[in-house]
Amino acid sequence: MSDKKELIDKYRMLSQSARLLCVRNTSSLGFIGLGNMGGPMAMNLLSKAKGDLWVYDVNAESVDKAVKAGAKAASAPAEIAENCDRIVTMLPNSPHVMSTFGGDQGLLAAAKAGTLFLDCSTIDPAAAQTVSISSYENWVVFFMDAPVSGGVGAAAAGTLTFMVGGPAAEFEAGQSILQHMGAKIVACGEVGTGQAAKICNNMMLGISMVGVSETYNLGKRLGLDPKILASIVNAASGRCWASDTYNPVPGVIEGVPSSNGYAGGFGTTLMAKDLGLAQDAATNTQSPIPLGSLAHQIYRVMSSDPRFADKDFSSVYALLSEEKLI
Repeated sequence: MSDKKELIDKYRMLSQSARLLCVRNTSSLGFIGLGNMGGPMAMNLLSKAKGDLWVYDVNAESVDKAVKAGAKAASAPAEIAENCDRIVTMLPNSPHVMSTFGGDQGLLAAAKAGTLFLDCSTIDPAAAQTVSISSYENWVVFFMDAPVSGGVGAAAAGTLTFMVGGPAAEFEAGQSILQHMGAKIVACGEVGTGQAAKICNNMMLGISMVGVSETYNLGKRLGLDPKILASIVNAASGRCWASDTYNPVPGVIEGVPSSNGYAGGFGTTLMAKDLGLAQDAATNTQSPIPLGSLAHQIYRVMSSDPRFADKDFSSVYALLSEEKLI
């Protein structure tokens, strides 16, 4: 830890004149990770940002879709770095991020002076700091963690919220890219603090979705129409995003996963992963999270159940209500 702190301190002490040597000299953007969230984010960059957009994903179908929309395909992360000096990554977990940045075909193997990395994945804050240290060792490459909130709908609409951790001097440059994909961009502090904010947010989301699902299931069994209950809750003190925007009861709100057989959206396994990150952070900081731990266990059970493993995390309502999935 002391070695990391010393390296970061040295990085912070770089003179302004040295930083000015880090000139971005291409108009190309790179994007890696074209999944449920990354795909629409890349499409927004393609339509709103200036210059070429290079993309990479292990899923050839996702790459083909982006190419048909006007993007250029890369064969490996390193090729993205060779052609772009502003690169966004949106990957499933910490190991994926580490492998994308490291290795002979990784981003850091081919990164140019002045390259700015914006990692929008949700990963362990310590993993973000480890990647940033690898970037700092190049002295002229900058890394910021910028996880997102808002879901697939906000990704498509370009209204995501970004929680950014990284060097303050690079925030404006990062913001100029993120603004094409989001409506709110918040500077949280040093590298890793963006991840910390995201973990806290998603722990609250996981807890609230379980609570909302329990509430609507109880109401239904007491004879209440879910839509009537929603009209009350959403205008009263129980109002929250899981109820008024992303309701887990089928038919209450159109266009959300619960009204489409819980397909798409934010997966149960991803919620279990994020709650696991919160559990690890709580253990490391000796923070009590009894409700967070319980939500984590519920989503772990769902992730191991073939009925729910590939469904949206709001399918916890189907688990609790014992209703059949479409």
